[in-house]
Amino acid sequence: MKNLKLPRYIRWIGYNAVIFLLLMTLLRFCILLAFKAPELAKSTLADAFILGVRFDLRVVCVASLVFFVLGCIPPLHPLDKKWGKRISFWIWGVFITWFSLFYIIDFANYAYLSQRLTAVLINYVYDAKISAGMVWQTYHVGWILLGLVVVVIALMALVRMSYNRVLSTPKPPSRGARIIWSVVFFLLLGLGIFGRPAQFPLRWSDAYALGNDYAANLALNPFQSFFSTLGFERSGYDVEKVKTAYPFMSQYLQVQKPDINSFNFERVFNTKDSVGAVKPNVVLVLCESFSAYKSSVAGNPLNTTPYFTKLAEQGILFNRCFSPAYGTARGVWATITGMPDVELLNTASRNPNAVDQHTIINDFNGYEKFYFIGGSASWANIRGLLTNNIAGLHLYEQEDYDAPKIDVWGVSDKNMLLSANKVLAQQQKPFFAVLQTADNHRPYTIPEEDRQEFKTLDVPFDSLKKYGFQNLPEFNAFRYTDFCFEKFMEAAKKEKYFSNTIFVFIGDHGIRGDASGILPNVFTEQGLTAQHVPLLVYAPAFVKPAVISHPASQLDVLPTIAGLCNIPYRNTALGRDLLHDPQVLADSGRQNSVFIFDVDARKIGIIRNNLFYNYGLLKGGTEQISSLNSNEKVELTDSLRREYRGITDAFYETSRYLMFHNKKTR
Repeated sequence: MKNLKLPRYIRWIGYNAVIFLLLMTLLRFCILLAFKAPELAKSTLADAFILGVRFDLRVVCVASLVFFVLGCIPPLHPLDKKWGKRISFWIWGVFITWFSLFYIIDFANYAYLSQRLTAVLINYVYDAKISAGMVWQTYHVGWILLGLVVVVIALMALVRMSYNRVLSTPKPPSRGARIIWSVVFFLLLGLGIFGRPAQFPLRWSDAYALGNDYAANLALNPFQSFFSTLGFERSGYDVEKVKTAYPFMSQYLQVQKPDINSFNFERVFNTKDSVGAVKPNVVLVLCESFSAYKSSVAGNPLNTTPYFTKLAEQGILFNRCFSPAYGTARGVWATITGMPDVELLNTASRNPNAVDQHTIINDFNGYEKFYFIGGSASWANIRGLLTNNIAGLHLYEQEDYDAPKIDVWGVSDKNMLLSANKVLAQQQKPFFAVLQTADNHRPYTIPEEDRQEFKTLDVPFDSLKKYGFQNLPEFNAFRYTDFCFEKFMEAAKKEKYFSNTIFVFIGDHGIRGDASGILPNVFTEQGLTAQHVPLLVYAPAFVKPAVISHPASQLDVLPTIAGLCNIPYRNTALGRDLLHDPQVLADSGRQNSVFIFDVDARKIGIIRNNLFYNYGLLKGGTEQISSLNSNEKVELTDSLRREYRGITDAFYETSRYLMFHNKKTR
């Protein structure tokens, strides 16, 4: 550093940064030595350590930025001013104390729970007396406090040594050099905090992309783990409310061995004739913002999706299907896990405490698993949900396609879908593939390469508004989605895998808007347009054409697919097989219950028997009940209120519980 003629305060910060970066790496080795690792490949351990250094660098850069800013204030310069030195060392003392405390608690937490420190620990503060008693009886608190004092003194001594060393070096020759180095240093700190030179920052879910819980915990540090979970410290459930809900939910789900004490929700479905049978492939297409009322299958006069309608005429269309909540992350979560995302502050996929989830996709034994997305799986930490829970997943992202990036969402849907088709056509084993589209989303990009074949239309603004669209770009983007479906399906029909494949299309969510020209007023007035999506099963070799109008949910997608494929599977979540479940078939699905979580309006509700009931979660929230079939007013009688409120609460409380108790089999 001396030969580079760095400003002295930058040099001091740099020395300390190296000290703490080496110390955090050493502590990671201590985790490895203290808590025996399972059988892991050396390459996985190496990846965990490399990723861990990046997480550690972020913490070091945040601390360094504080001291850098302090040094940029002349009266508080730590090397030139007496008060600057005092304040700087006081801040170092606070940082080192917190640093040491975090690691001490982190080691204790890992020893107890095999998990890095998270903000869930804050919940113990609310029972401080009991928690303090547990800590006192479990750990050698006196020795720990003594160790803390020793560590703080030792680290402060190192900081002081580096300070004295820098203080003895001459200042750089020019003011210009100090300015240039300050700018460069600031940019380097920013890069270290962001984590990588890419569109998305380094996130906690990158640790779970390692595909192993131990490796993920090894890569994380207590600061990254704690602050990533800080917004979720109140996420949880009420045991008594879950117990109240259990009798209804266990009966509704037909739990085979109900147990109100253990809250068992497991259902095991075995098939006798699947052994040796030809295993059908599965292609599940998650369609971005695919609102039912904007599509032709719902009768939209603008004829936005003629090809999708053609497919629907040859498959099974569920025209009363809903996503539990608005938002792509919530839609992916619901589809993959079979549970609604009931997080109020953020999304479940961003909650590190809920990253471990069972999914029925893993029950497709002998299948290759694929997930195709045109952009990055780093958004909303979906990568952690997918790679941590789907065994052997082949994840394809933006950089994996030989196609140009068209906007923030990556390559075009057409290129993603056609690339997926090429990959699937090469498979020798049966496969389960999820294809997630994105172009039907702002900025509504129509790629230049498709503008000759795909012609945009000009529709009068009055007609657009009347039938649910805000502007022409949105309208044409919706049409472009249909164009992409056509390109994909026509290409797939030329491949050998097509005849033995079940294609399933479902919207990840809808879009709020005026659907009054197409659907009953409840869809517009109660915001159901944000959840109402088409669900289509297209498999001419396996199903006969039908239109099903009973309520359906994203939660039901995987059980229904498993039933169609006739495979044994284990269901621990809330979905049901819409085509084979005896209880669904008994009343033609009229009492199939669809849970709705309107996070924006802070409302929850249930769709059942063609009625939609909901109430506000906030104090004083109103209750409403409406018909899905007409604009006629429905009276909310006491009996209806008790029935629908009870079912709504049962789904809500059970969902809150299962978020933390739907763990995959190890």
